[in-house]
Order: sequence, then C-alpha cells, then structure tokens
Amino acid sequence: MNLIFLGLPGAGKGTQAKKLSSKYDIPHIATGDIFRSAIKNETPLGKEAKSYIDKGDLVPDEVTIGIVRNRLKDDDCKDGFILDGFPRTINQAEALDKIMEDLNTKLELALYINVEEKELIKRLSGRRVCEDCGATYHVEFNPPKKEGICDKCGGKLIQRSDDKEETVKNRIEVNKKKTDKLVDYYKEKDILESINSNGGIDEVFNKVTSIIEEKVKWLF
Repeated sequence: MNLIFLGLPGAGKGTQAKKLSSKYDIPHIATGDIFRSAIKNETPLGKEAKSYIDKGDLVPDEVTIGIVRNRLKDDDCKDGFILDGFPRTINQAEALDKIMEDLNTKLELALYINVEEKELIKRLSGRRVCEDCGATYHVEFNPPKKEGICDKCGGKLIQRSDDKEETVKNRIEVNKKKTDKLVDYYKEKDILESINSNGGIDEVFNKVTSIIEEKVKWLF
C-alpha cells in the first residue's frame, strides 16, 4: 500500500501516519523529521533548510526530491509506504509519479486532511517539542505532567521557531495555494479522499482506516 497525506501544517498528518504505520507495518516517511535531524546536526543541508523553515517558507523542491527518491528505494518500502510532508508542490507530485514509475509501482491513495485555518493556528502555536528526544506536546490538548519538562526523558520543552503564531500564519498562507493545487491534481487522478479532522484523533483514524479498507481492497 503506497499512500500520501495532504493537508496544511497542523492538520494531523503525522499523527495519523504514525498510527497507520503501526497498524499496517509499513514505514512512515516524514520529510519534516529528516530536515529537523539535519538542522539539529547543523549539516549543510540542515543549515539551508533552516533558513527557509525559520521564515515559514517551504524547503526548495530540489533539496527534497532526491532525499525522498533514495528513501523509497530502501528495502522496508517494498511492501508500501506512507509519505507525510511530500509532495508539497505540483513539481514534487510529478517527480513522485516518475519515482513510482521507476520503481515499477504506483501511488494508491492521497488522503487530504481538511481543517479550518483558525483551528490550525491554535494547534500549531500551542505545540511544544522536547529538545532532547523530539517528543511532541501541546499546552492545551496534550500537556506534559510537569510544565516545560518532557514526560519521556526529562528534557526541556521548547517552542520551535516555526510554531510561533506569526510564523504559523505565514506557513499556512504559503502552503494553502499549493495544497489546493495538489488536491486538484490527485482529484484528476481519481485517488483523492478528503477527511474532516475537526474530531478527535481516534475518530479521524477510524475514518482513515475505513477509506483504506474500501479503496485498497487487496489488503483485506
């Protein structure tokens, strides 16, 4: 099963992708995690990516496409993958089509998680991340047991620069037009399914799995 998640920042793509990865035992490939690791290690790619992310802009296509291509060639992707954070542009979507062709496989589903913008701002600006282990919290929806301290490792919780409210608003505006184009792109390919994400995590997950069980019938 090869599928992608589409949606604006904060829509819950990563959360749902992780749950699907566990349920179906296929890798969750989050390009955001790759970039954050590179930024933390201050690699040349990380420094380049950080200059865009800090402004709420998208990392350029040429930096991202090669990373995804190499990752999808790994052995653990032979039975499928869940892409989260790619594609973000039509150019990337077309590049993914070419990657799929080269690998002699195809993309089976594009799941679009749709959330109101005011809800996205609330979700993202309240997010806190452990600077040591990367665990994610939210000041309202998923607070740590002790304010500012990670439950898992005791590390310090920080607000990433790209989660500050003004940057969040810019990120949403930058992403919206491109996301709308991707939605249309996959509608034309007849593999797009839209899911309202204003409910709880488990409620959304039930919707996601119902769609998969209906559309990817060879799995069941």
